Amino acid sequence: MFSNLTRGLLLAVSFAVPAFAHDYKIGDLSVAHPAIPQPMTRAMTAGGFFAVTNTGTEADRLIGVEVDFAERAEVHITEHGSDGSAKMVHVEAIDLPAGETVAFERGGYHVMFMGLKSGLEAGSRLPGVLIFDKAGRLEVEFAVEAVKKPAGEAKGKGGHAHH
Repeated sequence: MFSNLTRGLLLAVSFAVPAFAHDYKIGDLSVAHPAIPQPMTRAMTAGGFFAVTNTGTEADRLIGVEVDFAERAEVHITEHGSDGSAKMVHVEAIDLPAGETVAFERGGYHVMFMGLKSGLEAGSRLPGVLIFDKAGRLEVEFAVEAVKKPAGEAKGKGGHAHH
């Protein structure tokens, strides 16, 4: 049998998990945890990250993103040069093969939000729409997450803009 304390903890966790986990589904596509690391105070750009799992038998494609908190949202890929350089390149669509998960993460595919209309506060959730070629439009919320600074980094130093 569970003690009252254990029952209380289980109940608390059952309510807390949905507050942190925010996954979305449309057709055979599941989108896990759309998030934006909180940009610096006056930043005009921010990156959006998530994972898309296609459990279907047919491929789909992410063909667009719409948001109100930025002038533009574009799907990008980071290309790495042989000299160690990296540049972000706009792409028209990202293939989502059947039976696979595609991660949108730093150093790879991601969404660039350009022309931010205001500061993005950690802890807030911002509405957006992911547009898929076959599955259609999926309303999501991007969680703005506080960025953890590396140990030893002085406050206000060492930051750099994404673009």
